[in-house]
Amino acid sequence: MARYDTRQRRLMLAWLGRHADELVSARQIAGELAGEKVSLSAVYRNLAELEAEGKVRRQSRGGGREVLYQYTDADACRGALHLSCKKCGRTCHMENEDARRLVEALAEAEGFELDKKDTVLYGVCEHCRG
Repeated sequence: MARYDTRQRRLMLAWLGRHADELVSARQIAGELAGEKVSLSAVYRNLAELEAEGKVRRQSRGGGREVLYQYTDADACRGALHLSCKKCGRTCHMENEDARRLVEALAEAEGFELDKKDTVLYGVCEHCRG
């Protein structure tokens, strides 16, 4: 698929970079960028391209129909394990040392090489438990 470096794509990448730890919907992105004249169809088109490029992860929460996206190409996301709250949707990065120990333990105990880029661990965050 040909990738075009359009104004809409640049605006979207900048916005996604500022919200890399969040799960966001296409409608949310389009709403935020409406003032910049980025249409919902342009958001969907760019999200599909970014997903094909491995820069966006698509998921749905709790069996719902709404599709959410997370930008995984931000500097902080590269090579990080992600923790995602099933209640509020907040996503955070697992501390590097803890992630390293988990990856090593899986390799040693199970002979399993974890793909950190595509790994999300689901649970309930400290804020939602409190």
